[in-house]
Amino acid sequence: MDDFPHPVELTRTLVGFDTINPPGNERPCAEHLGRLLEDGGFSVSYHEFAEHRTSLVARIGGSSDAKPLCFTGHIDTVPLGAAPWTVDPFAGEISDGKLYGRGTTDMKSGVAAFVIAVLQLAGELSDGPGVVLVITAGEETGCEGAFHLAELGDVLGEAGAIVVAEPSSNQPWIGHKGALWMTARTTGVTAHGSMPEQGVNAVYKAAQAIGKLEDFDFNVARDEMLGKPTLNVGNVHGGLNINSVPDMTEIGIDIRTIPDQDHAAIRSHLSGYLGEDVELEPIVDVGGVLSDPDNEWIQAVFDIMSPILGSRPEPHAAPYFTDASALTAAYGGPPTIILGPGEATMAHQTDEYCVVDRIGEAVEAFTEIARHWNAG
Repeated sequence: MDDFPHPVELTRTLVGFDTINPPGNERPCAEHLGRLLEDGGFSVSYHEFAEHRTSLVARIGGSSDAKPLCFTGHIDTVPLGAAPWTVDPFAGEISDGKLYGRGTTDMKSGVAAFVIAVLQLAGELSDGPGVVLVITAGEETGCEGAFHLAELGDVLGEAGAIVVAEPSSNQPWIGHKGALWMTARTTGVTAHGSMPEQGVNAVYKAAQAIGKLEDFDFNVARDEMLGKPTLNVGNVHGGLNINSVPDMTEIGIDIRTIPDQDHAAIRSHLSGYLGEDVELEPIVDVGGVLSDPDNEWIQAVFDIMSPILGSRPEPHAAPYFTDASALTAAYGGPPTIILGPGEATMAHQTDEYCVVDRIGEAVEAFTEIARHWNAG
């Protein structure tokens, strides 16, 4: 197959699929990519963790004893947000060198770039360790698709290294923080709003809890690569009507962790800190990933990226989590790089965009990384 689309046009096509999560509905997008890859000589399998929540695994090569290289990315996106967009979020408009739309940066440009890179190399990759592509649904809500694939036994196969095409402005990052998302729930007793003394106000309890959360101290040293753990109150929901004492409030807590932090211990500590009026319920619990910067393959990637970026990269890590939380462990802990054309600061933003030129840079980078791996 030599008539595959230009990576920018493929990005625009992928943006045109509404994969906002929830509900996700990644199946049409996954099937479009699957057809491209099958036409290019890849074997493709589809796997759903729920109806229409489709991930795909594609592979080519495997004619040597060496393990393949894994490229991975997700095709779901976050909601548009409350603020109005100045562009159509699904049209993939290009203006002033920027490609706009939901998912352009996070991370359909990254998926398009590695798909085109390996399609261009299909003839070479068919002879050697080859590559495996893991394209997932449901990443934005806790790596649901990736964890589902990891639970399916031999679906993922093997991989000797992983490239996660999440937004990094094409800088090769060697890890990311873990995430612990929880709902903190307070309860009370409802009563008429004109007689609040007859009830117990759950919102007041929540307000006290939020004040304590703002001052919470993890009491751990700063990690040289990942910095400090963080806690953010992301949302609050309480009460049904203005003229009643609210009897329940829910607080969304987003904690990002660094290596050696135990999530169960954090939950226990936070529960005791907030007191018996607050009940904690975990929503997402994913670990961080951090590769050895001196690993031979990591250094080879830095070598490849030096001329593309104009200078040799320094080891850095991402503040967000990725599907590597599931896949790195599932593949036995191989070295993992986060490298993609998107802008990390534009992820989840209104009028999200990706710089067009970075998509071409990413294709060049992924091509050279795959070629280097396949050459052994």
